[in-house]
Amino acid sequence: MTDSTAFPRMPLRVATLPTRKPTRFAFRPNEGERKAMANALGLLDLPGFSFVGQLQPEGRHDFRLTAEMTAQVVQPCVITLAPVPANLRDESTRHYLADYTDPEEVEAEIPEEDTERLPEEIDIVQVALEALTLALPPFPRAAGAELGEAVYGPPGQEPLRQADLNPFAGLASLAEKLKQKDE
Repeated sequence: MTDSTAFPRMPLRVATLPTRKPTRFAFRPNEGERKAMANALGLLDLPGFSFVGQLQPEGRHDFRLTAEMTAQVVQPCVITLAPVPANLRDESTRHYLADYTDPEEVEAEIPEEDTERLPEEIDIVQVALEALTLALPPFPRAAGAELGEAVYGPPGQEPLRQADLNPFAGLASLAEKLKQKDE
């Protein structure tokens, strides 16, 4: 995957965080760290990245992380593998709860707010990577890249086309046959 010495970390030990004022952070990786992050996420390049925010105490033991992520990424096109640049901006909010309990139901409803158990340390880089991963376009396409149509069929027969797979494709011909029958 990546060389662990080049991969960045920014751990904040929860036991040492102030409980009356926010802890501000700014993660702006250098070129080598951005390269390690790009490799970990399968990106062609990560020319720019920042994750800036704060950990705000809530009550006596809980914390809320809020941050803004900005990134310039280059992904491979899903069709041609050509470089596809994108500028991303996203807001992240996490709630770390000291008394968090995992849902017991197999199909529990996902809460609107992102809550999780309060760990011994919060690694800002891991939170930033998750924010970047969620913000990445899932199917980047280079300008003008088209998938085209795959046509298959046994030898000597008319190939099956995508339009033929449409469940309503036969209705048009059926309607035409009924119309001709009535005339």
